Amino acid sequence: MKKLAVFFPGIGYHCDKPLLYYSKKLAAACGYGIREVPYGGFESGIKGNPEKMEAAFRLALAQAEELLGDVEWKEFEELLFVSKSVGTVVAAAFEEKYGLKAKNIFFTPVEQTFLFVRQPGIVFHGNADPWASTAMVRRACEEMQLPLFLTEGANHSLETGDVQADLCILQGAMERCRLYMEA
Repeated sequence: MKKLAVFFPGIGYHCDKPLLYYSKKLAAACGYGIREVPYGGFESGIKGNPEKMEAAFRLALAQAEELLGDVEWKEFEELLFVSKSVGTVVAAAFEEKYGLKAKNIFFTPVEQTFLFVRQPGIVFHGNADPWASTAMVRRACEEMQLPLFLTEGANHSLETGDVQADLCILQGAMERCRLYMEA
């Protein structure tokens, strides 16, 4: 079976950071080909500014379309989109725009993500994430029947500031990702 995993990073959270780095290794171990979408060139001061967030999303989506323009989607029997932060909006919007059917891993989605989600997936969120309210994420996940893995005290990187706790959080998240990829 031919499988492809596409990685949509966040604005400052690239594919070499822990959540995406290790989920990329897991996807490869599960037989997925790997494709990263290394967009960039974002303005500063995006958090809390709806206009800048919209501009960042549009820029990232346009770059994703260009970077993935050569992919023959019909060649793959299984697609997996792994995304982080603004990348969750880009992944969901890309899927919808191109009529793709993919499994999704959404790491710390932002509010706008849920405007586009139409495919199955799992969601990871920390209740100390300043980019998205826990109540909104919980409500959206319930409405869309998306399993939510909520981490107490974790920020937008699913970290707490305690290295040992953060390693345990990462290990738990990767185990859930592995099970989802293998399902």
